Amino acid sequence: MIKILDCTLRDGGYYTNWDFSKEVVDKYIKHTNNLPIDYLEVGYRSKPIDGYLGKYFYMPVYELAYIKSNTQKKLVIILNEKDVRVEDLDELLKPIQGIVSMVRIALDPQQLLRAVKLAEAIKTYGFEVGFNVMYMSKWKQYDDFLNNLVHVNGVADYFYMVDSYGGVFPADVKETIALVRSKVDVKLGFHGHNNLELALINSLTAMEEGVEIIDSTILGMGRGAGNLKTELFLTALNSQHGLDLNFNALGDVVDAFSGLHEKYNWGTNLPYMISGGNSLPQKDVMDWVTTRFYSFNSIIQALQNQKEKVKDNEQLPVFKPQGSTKRVVVIGGGKGAYEHVDAVREFIRNDKDVTIVHASSKNALAYQDLENEQIFCLVGNEGHRMEKVFDDLGNFAGQTILPPFPRKMGTYVPSCVKNNSFELESVTFTDKYQDSHTALALQITHDLGAEEIYLVGYDGYNDFPIAEKERQLTAENEFLFNRFLEYSNKQVQAITPTRYDIPMNSVYSMIYDK
Repeated sequence: MIKILDCTLRDGGYYTNWDFSKEVVDKYIKHTNNLPIDYLEVGYRSKPIDGYLGKYFYMPVYELAYIKSNTQKKLVIILNEKDVRVEDLDELLKPIQGIVSMVRIALDPQQLLRAVKLAEAIKTYGFEVGFNVMYMSKWKQYDDFLNNLVHVNGVADYFYMVDSYGGVFPADVKETIALVRSKVDVKLGFHGHNNLELALINSLTAMEEGVEIIDSTILGMGRGAGNLKTELFLTALNSQHGLDLNFNALGDVVDAFSGLHEKYNWGTNLPYMISGGNSLPQKDVMDWVTTRFYSFNSIIQALQNQKEKVKDNEQLPVFKPQGSTKRVVVIGGGKGAYEHVDAVREFIRNDKDVTIVHASSKNALAYQDLENEQIFCLVGNEGHRMEKVFDDLGNFAGQTILPPFPRKMGTYVPSCVKNNSFELESVTFTDKYQDSHTALALQITHDLGAEEIYLVGYDGYNDFPIAEKERQLTAENEFLFNRFLEYSNKQVQAITPTRYDIPMNSVYSMIYDK
């Protein structure tokens, strides 16, 4: 029977930042003990890198020892070849000898020879070695890789074909297996992603073609569109091959991850399908879908443009304000913008020279009838959002401002606001997150020459625990506020409640005598 390697804790870490609660891990260990799974890949062993990444990215020895003492399965860790060299192995591997059975190497096919040298050194520590070779759908483009496959013989215990983009079909699996077998004489493995929901049939095809080991994860938890579902694969093997299966244990381990699935909602969607079908990077799609709020049409257009190596940007007139504006109110998408709307409107109404900059159109309707100049940041899906927020844009009197040309996601501008649409010449205060709502809004205040900038509806996130998407957006906004304050030396303050580390005032203190 086929061997199964479950890599939920390693691959699922892309959603949890490699943090899992002890309760989830304990249930995972307990219930996989009663399932026909051979290996558990529990995380990376990594050298320190900037930023926070959790326990299962670094896999401390104490955690590996704890898991080892409670599981009947062989343990696996993975090394990212691009970050690890032979001289790092003493530090990474010596402490886990006798605990971990297999070390896998995640590698770009164009770095095969470098990975072979790394694998030769790993073998001296007594571990099984697996090669996880990415970008399977593009292997035929790499002549050097194909010619160098022979060097894997005698080094790898398992050679994995990784469908990184989730876009191969069963015929591709068969063809690739035949190609690899013509070059190497080692056991083969398959790691399928689920962009086109073909991970199961591709894995079954690989199995029929004699592949010895298959990767899977509970509920398909994994980067982007996710992986072959362990529970689905085991059920198929039970149905078609009579695999003895404890369905109570299977249900229990699925339940352990159901809360995470509800929180992160991994799985395929239309942009992931397009990226898989065209072998385009999931990383870009994951970012666009989860943190940038782009429309599906925008994402798909951008993916198609990547494939064809073209830019679909429409160049607009550059935003060049006539004169300067002393005071600007920036209105974000938080609840504070409508919970305190009467006070904010009173503050703005008292000074017709105040310019309103809508970082998001979400709360814009409540301020529509004010006579002050209004500017709308048009990022990602905002053009479509404006059409939903306003029943009628026919009398639109504001301006819409887009990020500088060229833009990652192309351009969507509602036709009725086209004549009042402009783009920034540049974003000068930061080289990161230049296409974000907040970066655009802050740059507009700078270009307007504002001396006083008041933030409304930049609440921060009050829910706990904070979801990964909100955590990333919070960190992004904090970074942008800090950079802008350092760059501009302007008076910036939030006048509605905020959790951001920025100066605060109360809109009510500013209108109490009005």
